[in-house]
This record gives sequence, structure tokens and C-alpha cells, in this order.
Amino acid sequence: MKHYDALIIGSGPNGLAAAIRLAQAGKRVLVYEANETIGGGSRSAELTLPGFIHDTCSAIHPLGIGSPFFKTLPLEQYGLQWIQPSAPLAHVWDDGTAVMLECDVHATARGLRRDGAMWSRIFSPLASRWSSLAPMILGPLLRFPRNPFLLGYFGAGAIWSAKFFARRVFREEKTRGLFAGLAAHSTLALEEPLTASFGMVLGLTAQAVGWPLPRGGSQKISDALAAQLRALGGEILTNSRVENIHALPDASAYVFDVTPKQLVNIAGDQLRGAYKAQLENFRYGPGVFKLDYALDAPIPWKAKEALRAATVHIGPTLDEISASERATQHGTVSDTPYVLVVQTSLFDETRAPHGKHTLWAYAHVPNGSSIDMTERIENQIERFAPGFKSRILARSTMNPAQIETRNANYIGGDINGGVQDFFQLFGRPVWRYNPYTTPDKKIYICSSSTPPGGGVHGMCGYWAAEAVLRRVTRPNEFEKTSHG
Repeated sequence: MKHYDALIIGSGPNGLAAAIRLAQAGKRVLVYEANETIGGGSRSAELTLPGFIHDTCSAIHPLGIGSPFFKTLPLEQYGLQWIQPSAPLAHVWDDGTAVMLECDVHATARGLRRDGAMWSRIFSPLASRWSSLAPMILGPLLRFPRNPFLLGYFGAGAIWSAKFFARRVFREEKTRGLFAGLAAHSTLALEEPLTASFGMVLGLTAQAVGWPLPRGGSQKISDALAAQLRALGGEILTNSRVENIHALPDASAYVFDVTPKQLVNIAGDQLRGAYKAQLENFRYGPGVFKLDYALDAPIPWKAKEALRAATVHIGPTLDEISASERATQHGTVSDTPYVLVVQTSLFDETRAPHGKHTLWAYAHVPNGSSIDMTERIENQIERFAPGFKSRILARSTMNPAQIETRNANYIGGDINGGVQDFFQLFGRPVWRYNPYTTPDKKIYICSSSTPPGGGVHGMCGYWAAEAVLRRVTRPNEFEKTSHG
């Protein structure tokens, strides 16, 4: 059998990133993927009708184009093309208007009336320094920052709850709603500390790097990463589910792109004591109920300017979004849920037959919920786009159980790899200086259950690979341990 220095379990963006970084260092790498198709949360498929390409999870990728690691890779040589909608986001209102999050801080500010100056004051210093800020907020959090003043400026707002921040900082109800919609990507109740950080990160990425979509579907990101890995000599084995670490060949490093629950199931007898107990106590967050549609025309938004954006948030107010997210924490759902809507086909003609369109939408639900959200989500879209239902040609529904079946990392439909509250943002997956390592010097974890958490950015994988390389600092030592 061929010998490998490192085995990567899982071919999501983090697993592929870890494999690429190790291959760049000259290591022999093999990636195991349980499914027929690589990609984890970055995959695409014909879920409704032939010719309609839907993203099975992630669709819009600010952290993909803004990833410090992906930026160093020649992914465009392998077919990845980013498309930037004319506006990153529209937040629609009952009065037929939309608040637009623009690609430029000052353009956004001009639409926020009395809050424009404050918006610029918050986001201008951050958006203009994204390249310096990104490695700090997309990396291990228990480290001394390279630029403490810049991170401190970000942290001064990020530490607060989104609800407190929005009410304290902004005067216009529409600005508060816009910020609440951004912060609600956290899947936390907006009264929770640190939820403002999610709103700030998403707001500043829109105005620093945009909210792009990959031409042809999110699968193109994974395919480009896989092509880069193969160009470096790495290998990928699909249809190969790993259920026990002892069934794997011997290697110097085993890097798991899985969540704590799966790591315990696969390698639990190698992980004893307090570390294993902490993994077993890891908490998973709310799930999502996802809908994909084939449409015979674009969504007929009352706010025509919403057609400038691929992404639309439906809330609309701070209080309505807060109530929706709070309900999921209490095991129920709102009749008027916060809904995320993406229509990539407005900007990418490859997603649907000529004149037709795709639609991606989801709402948050309690973890593992069996509640059918189809009617509630469709009613919310119809509320802001009368006539929407008449344009549906076909739909695909996925509840949390079906989402987990498609991607085993999404426990109970949790697409963020675990709750990202204070304790599990800094102590992710456990409180440990290097969170990618385990007490077993051969075993590492690189999924979104490690810092910086969810998103298609590959940084969890990158940092895990760096941990592998740091533990075996000299190439001859790596070779020695590889061959026993």
C-alpha cells in the first residue's frame, strides 16, 4: 500500500484546505470523502428540475473571496469565477422599499439617512483594512493579535448583543433591521453577547470584498480546490466513509473535518479523560429548514431595487427578527420567520434554462425540528413579493434531518458546526490554546467546530494544517514518524 504522511477525513472546504496546505509543504496526502461528490457544504445539484442548478447549502461567499488562504491559491486557473451582484444585499420592507447594503461604505451610508454618518464611522476603518483584520478574526482567538489596535476597534462593537448595539448606535428603524438581519446569521438569539460581531463581519465584508457567487454553482469552489490539491500531488477517495480510525492506514497525522460528535464516534478510544468529556458536551445550535425552487420568472419584489441583489433578507424589523430567532432557542418557530433568500440566476445564466430562475431560501428552526416551514417561508416571500407563489414550477424541501443525511457534519440541521456563543466561540471545540490539536499527537480536527467557525473560507483547515506542521517542525522528523 502507498504510504501517506497525512490522512484527511472529509472533503469540505476545510478538509481540502488542510490537505492543500500540507501538500504545499511536500507531504503525501489522501482525502477520504464519504459521499460520491466532494465539497461538504459547498456543493451543487439539480434538486428540482433538469437544468436548474441549486446550491445544496452555501450559496453566497463573502468569506470565500475574502479568505486569506484562498487568496493565495490560483483557483481561477481551475475554473472558479466569482460574480459580484450589483449590490450585496437588499433588506425588504412592507412599504415596498428596500434598504440596500452596497459594495461601498459611503454608498450604503447615503441610503441610511440619519444613520449614514455613524455607519461610515463604524465600517470605513474596518472595510479599508480587511486584509489586516481578516487573519485575526478568521483564526485562533486565544492568541495575541498582530494589530491589537485594529482588532480592538472591531471588538469595541463586536462584544455587544446585536439588539443592544442596533438600538444604542442607530436611530432609524430600517438601519436597525438591516443590522439585525446581518447578525441573525449567527443563529443565536439577538440578545446574546457577541451577536453584534456577526453583523459587523458580514457588513464589512460586503463593503470590502463583496458578497459574490461562483459561476456555475458552489460546487465550483470545491472542484477548484480539489484540482489544486491534485496538482500538488494530493489524492481524494470518494464513497469512502470512515467509521473507525483503526481501519485507516498508518500515518503521521489524521486530520478530521468532522464535528466533535463524529470525532468521538470515530476516534473516541484514542481520546480519553477531560478532552473527550468536553467533546461529548459540545453543544449544537439551531438547524435550518431549506427550500429550493425552480421558477418561471424572477421573484416579483414590491421593492424593485431588490433585484439588484442576489441576497435578500426578510424580517423586516429588529423586533420581528429578534422574536423569530428567540423562538428557535425556545424550541418553537415564529409564524413570520426571518428568511434568507438568494436568487443566483439573476446574475448567473448557467443556473437555469433561458428565461427561468432558481431560488434558494431557508429559515432557522430548533435543532432536529420536524416542523414543516414551507408555508411560513412562502407566505413571508409572498408578503414582500405578491405573485411569487404563482411562479413556482417545482420545489425541493429539506428539513434538519434531511440536511444532516446529505452532510453528516450538520448535526440536527446545524450548518455552523455548533453553537457560536461566548463559550463556544472562544472555546471551540474545547478551551485549548491550539484548538486544532488533541491530546493524541497524531489526531487533529479542522471542521467549522474549530475557529473561526462556519463559512466557506477554509481557514479552519489551514490553521489545523499549520498545527500539524508545527508539531513536526523538521522535514526529517516528519519522515521519521511517517515511516515509524
